[in-house]
Amino acid sequence: MSFAHLPEVHSQRAEQLFESLKVSTEHDLRAIAELLTSVPDDQLFGSTEFQLRALVHRLGAQALQTAAQQRKKGATKVPA
Repeated sequence: MSFAHLPEVHSQRAEQLFESLKVSTEHDLRAIAELLTSVPDDQLFGSTEFQLRALVHRLGAQALQTAAQQRKKGATKVPA
């Protein structure tokens, strides 16, 4: 994925965040893939849909936490 459409500073930060997210969310992405491939077609919605939503919400929370941690560590090279 390219972040070339962003200004240089934002592109670098986005790339750093993307690389961090790949590591921190791999477990949840695998759980999503496992869930979606393990249920029959007629059970894809309903209970499975709610399990998927919970996993996606957790993934989003991890993304926010990772972004916040990078900012606290001074990952940015320019003032906020």
